Amino acid sequence: MSTASDHSSTLLSRVRAACQRKGYSYRTEQSYTRWIVRYVKYHDTTHPRDLEKAEVRAYLSDLATERNVAASTQNQALNALLFLYRDVLGRDWDEVNDFDRAKEPDRLPVVLTPEEVQALLGNMEGPNGLVAHLLYGAGLRLSEALRLRVKDLDFDYEQILVRQGKGKKDRCTLLPTTLKTPLRRQLRKSRTVWEEDQEAGYGTASMPTALERKSPNAADEWGWQYVFPSQFRSEDPRSGNVKRHHRSPSAVQKAVKRAVRATDITKSASCHTLRHSFATHLLAQGTDIRTVQDLLGHDDLRSTQIYTHVLQNGQAGTRSPLDAIA
Repeated sequence: MSTASDHSSTLLSRVRAACQRKGYSYRTEQSYTRWIVRYVKYHDTTHPRDLEKAEVRAYLSDLATERNVAASTQNQALNALLFLYRDVLGRDWDEVNDFDRAKEPDRLPVVLTPEEVQALLGNMEGPNGLVAHLLYGAGLRLSEALRLRVKDLDFDYEQILVRQGKGKKDRCTLLPTTLKTPLRRQLRKSRTVWEEDQEAGYGTASMPTALERKSPNAADEWGWQYVFPSQFRSEDPRSGNVKRHHRSPSAVQKAVKRAVRATDITKSASCHTLRHSFATHLLAQGTDIRTVQDLLGHDDLRSTQIYTHVLQNGQAGTRSPLDAIA
């Protein structure tokens, strides 16, 4: 006789299989399964196939009104549940509406001045420092920088191809001229690591699921190796094979925090602050907002316009009346 635990295990196996079929990252797979488990527990372990939109609305509303989650957190839950019903259970759902929405925080992103960026980056070195330079110089998210493959760097056209960024879309952004030499140096080090792995019987990169099926030998090619490989090999959580993944996000985050503490910066700066600063400084130097939108990979122009608000709040060129009489 099957139990609720059996049903749950079967459902989560289907969720994981659907995530891998669509090429979602392991991180997204974990996030979706966690939200689905919470949703099922909220409804007393009732199988989701026996629940409708009303129950989804109730759960999402509870997140906003009782648990006071952030709007981004509620959106994560919504995306996970839409994925469950559309891609796993086969429901013909276009969207879910009419639930209590969590409020977007009314705050502007933290942005560093060019001098502060220079001071922060000046206190970083090695692979972590190079990653930080890319966050500011190319406007990358941390996850995008760490997932870069060798073939994503186009030194001739000074472009970086960001594969499967937020929203599962590819885009091109800038490859700063000043980073060409450091990046080539990093590639030489990464190639040495890769060649040593090959000699030891490893050297196979983790690949997107669809590409792994289409080109099974691509994982052994130099072009598909990570620009910033991890210092250690580890077991792939999906296949169980031992591979060398990319550098840990926490390693870069900790290095940035140490660099901030080593400066006179009092702002709450993080890795993502460098991406915010990239966008704001481009707009300040007169770059068209549509170009900035494309470089950042924003679907909605309103996401990019927040950086114009940062500039407006600075009221560039406006003098205090006190300065006029001093």
